[in-house]
Amino acid sequence: MNPLDTARAPHAQPAGGANGPTLDDAPKNPMLAALGERVRNLRAQRGLTRRAVAAAADVSERHLANLEYGTGNASILVLQQVATALRCPLAELVGDFTTQTPEWLLLRELLEHRSEAELRQVRLAVQQLLGGGAQDSARPHRIALIGLRGAGKSTLGPLLARSLDVPFVELSREIEALAGCSVREIHDLYGATAYRRYERRALEATIQLHGEVVIATPGGIVSDPATFNELLTHCTTVWLRASPEEHMGRVVAQGDMRPMAANPEAMEDLRRILDGRADFYSKADLTVDTSQQTPEQSLQRLVQGLRQLGPDAPH
Repeated sequence: MNPLDTARAPHAQPAGGANGPTLDDAPKNPMLAALGERVRNLRAQRGLTRRAVAAAADVSERHLANLEYGTGNASILVLQQVATALRCPLAELVGDFTTQTPEWLLLRELLEHRSEAELRQVRLAVQQLLGGGAQDSARPHRIALIGLRGAGKSTLGPLLARSLDVPFVELSREIEALAGCSVREIHDLYGATAYRRYERRALEATIQLHGEVVIATPGGIVSDPATFNELLTHCTTVWLRASPEEHMGRVVAQGDMRPMAANPEAMEDLRRILDGRADFYSKADLTVDTSQQTPEQSLQRLVQGLRQLGPDAPH
């Protein structure tokens, strides 16, 4: 039988004597208390006794009681066993917000096991239904370049803007202007969460200010779903793609030796980041591979690709 580690507050006692504290009296961690309430509610919804769930999950009834009352700190494996016993996803047990109402659960059921192409169709249909980017007539004329550092965004961005006779915006500079300090200082002083807020505000301001523009975005803009949705909704997006070796080589060629200096595994880290973000970058309207291409050759590919997107695309 798998153990369920219990994390009791000082002086907390199991449910028991009339003179001693009960499980309900014990101070509880809010997260564990919420987890316990979800377990109890899910068990009640399915009409299962605690004994039945404990047996199906291969944990003792006492351990399950500790979990339900918010005094048991279960391992992830035990939580998976309890979720299986309750016939629900682990995400529902731990409190994923998309499991909190019947409508969310029904939507999850409809979308589960759908292909990426089908999910994209659903996302675009929902955007149109809710009044999203389909109503933004300026979208074809705002070009946002996405991709990892070293892909060529800061090089091709000004060239493309000049060829289209529109402004060029380096979003990182706009972030710094909003924050009053450098991107590195934002991270060091305020953390990644604050940086993402500045990034979202800078993007929103750029979209509101410019109906025609070329934007070079930070490589991690795809990491925040809300900001990336804003970008996809209001801009024609182009993934500038390159091999990991080209990414690193271009950064070093710019005189920045930091990626390699303190990290002998920098190239492997770069490959992992690229692999982890590739599915998000691939949501772009257009992909242009800049590997082994001069800026002029890449610009020609970029302009041709934009023209092929449709009659409303920039020329």
